[in-house]
Amino acid sequence: MYVCPMHPEVRQDGPGDCFKCGMALEPEMPALSADEQDPELLRMSRRFWISLFLSLPVTFLATHSMQPPRWMQWFELTLTTPIVLWGGWPFFERAWRSILNRSLNMFTLIAMGIGTAYLYSLSAVALAKADLPLYFESAAVITVLVLLGQVLELRARARTSRALKELLNLAPRFARLLQTGGQEIDLPVEKVQVGDLIRVRPGEKVPVDGIVVEGASAIDESMVTGEPLPAEKVTGDRVTAGTLNGTGSFVMRAERVGEGTLLAQIVRLVSQAQRSKAPIQRLADQVSSWFVPSVVGVALVTFAVWALWGPAPRFPHALVNAVAVLIIACPCALGLATPMAILVGTGRGAKAGILIRDAEALEVLAKVDTLVIDKTGTLTEGKPRVREVHALAGTSEEEILRLAAGLESASEHPLASALLRAAAERHLIPGLVTDFRATPGKGIQGRVDNRNVALGNEGFLKELGIPHPELRSPSPFKGEGLGEGWSGTLTVVSIAIDGELAGWISISDPLKPSAKAALGRLREEGLSIILATGDRRANAEAVANDLGIEEIHAEILPSGKAEIVKKLQSEGRVVAMAGDGVNDAPALAQADVGIAMGTGTDVAIESGGITLVKGDLEGILLARILSRATLWNIRQNLFFAFVYNTIGVPVAAGALYPFFGILLSPIFASAAMSLSSVSVIANALRLRRLPLDRGGGEFL
Repeated sequence: MYVCPMHPEVRQDGPGDCFKCGMALEPEMPALSADEQDPELLRMSRRFWISLFLSLPVTFLATHSMQPPRWMQWFELTLTTPIVLWGGWPFFERAWRSILNRSLNMFTLIAMGIGTAYLYSLSAVALAKADLPLYFESAAVITVLVLLGQVLELRARARTSRALKELLNLAPRFARLLQTGGQEIDLPVEKVQVGDLIRVRPGEKVPVDGIVVEGASAIDESMVTGEPLPAEKVTGDRVTAGTLNGTGSFVMRAERVGEGTLLAQIVRLVSQAQRSKAPIQRLADQVSSWFVPSVVGVALVTFAVWALWGPAPRFPHALVNAVAVLIIACPCALGLATPMAILVGTGRGAKAGILIRDAEALEVLAKVDTLVIDKTGTLTEGKPRVREVHALAGTSEEEILRLAAGLESASEHPLASALLRAAAERHLIPGLVTDFRATPGKGIQGRVDNRNVALGNEGFLKELGIPHPELRSPSPFKGEGLGEGWSGTLTVVSIAIDGELAGWISISDPLKPSAKAALGRLREEGLSIILATGDRRANAEAVANDLGIEEIHAEILPSGKAEIVKKLQSEGRVVAMAGDGVNDAPALAQADVGIAMGTGTDVAIESGGITLVKGDLEGILLARILSRATLWNIRQNLFFAFVYNTIGVPVAAGALYPFFGILLSPIFASAAMSLSSVSVIANALRLRRLPLDRGGGEFL
């Protein structure tokens, strides 16, 4: 099923064009094949390159000969004909359909501009009128420019489907099914039935949603909760499709399969949100709805007036002036007004580490009044670090950390890297480990430098017969709070040496250094900040308190984040969502502007309209400055595009002839049309010098 990205109600089987706006329809769900390319993009690219090649000699001849000889006229006609009739054929098709459906759009204007210039020049050559100017280069250049715009648009739209492909690729293709009698077979995941028993081995992804019935492990559920620390799973706990199993092995019972899984729901949410957006060109299409009939009406009136009451020869005067009206009203500058500003603005953003994938996002960001923000990886670094070591009497912090790092050197647990990194920062050499044993979901033990060391949670040490006082985190450490610069995600690991409790190690996720200052400046600009996270409420509140965030939504699923965004939008707010994980993808796609951290997952980056390469929240401030400057530049460009028409159309129609005897030749009409395009391009190029660090004030 193919749908229109601007009018989601327009649906049909197979590819085609929207009868309302003329845009190419796109598949409702992308194919998984990485090699499959958009056939419409391939066709448009082929038309563009061939037309560009043919247009170069036409443009060269036209600019070097005001009165070309007869052979040169036929040569220009020969080269321009395939450009217009083959290269520009899709525009004529869409224009004709817009007329039949009474839904005039940009393609109506484009087809009229190209067609008028071509037919007028064709008539001049066919009638051997050497004194009439030719506009083959105008028809050719306009066709090539519009084809280029179509190629760029189709490429950008193709990138939006990558988010869905990345999501679809998260789920494994096969599941290991346990059969009656204990045999195990690999089965395509789409054939898994509710109630089937499935074994998930270390390092594998969970194939469907279900419940653990045997075994235990630590599972990376960051795609659902955004939490970087693994979730310990034992018998009776729920697991989610697409999440990554750690070092343990377990058997699960399938509860939700196929389209019922949480991952499938995320895919649907992202797809629906992406199709709910309208392209930035809608303003030009709205203007076209009255601009096209107005220009045609003026041209017809001009022809009639000059044919009935004009000076002799009446018919040539009527034809020349009517053509001048259509030429000067050619939509080249109108078509360039928005894309040129976006093109230059996105280039300026890229230099500042702001990648703009969605042109509409750049336009809307300036109007945003509410920012919904994820916690882990967005406000925090998303990389657990040892925050503090607490040693009981008889040992030292360095000895605890050295032995713990030695024990973890044989472990594949996600917390191992945090302990090894902390030991390296203190220049400690981890001890040598032997007799290593791991108990999934609980802890690890072994001999380090000939000492018995155990590391794990409170229950693990109690099972080993090691006395363990009740631990109220983070009471063993300095102060009761996490302290400045740390998130609320605190994991406390107990360590025992030679059968006695030796101390604790706290591991947490530090806040990004720029988070507090950046959020403060965003509040000064009038933005409401809302924290939405899948993490526990206590952790979310700790982060919110550090950063001064008042509204908190915690322990929510990915669909819950998207619902929060929808609710805010229903209240009339313009919402931006900032996040970095798979669990943020639906909300990023649903928001008016999705802002992805460049340090996050591919799915989040593809779902967001704007990507901050450095993952720094200060990038949101710079992006807003760029957005305001670009939006103002677009308005200026539209002014330049229309001011020439406002002044030039009456002059081309002969309004000055009764008073001053002045007529606007089609040659000067073409020059005026070109001048409007040059003005638009020159104005857009000013964005290359936009001083983002100083607020871009001179451009606003």
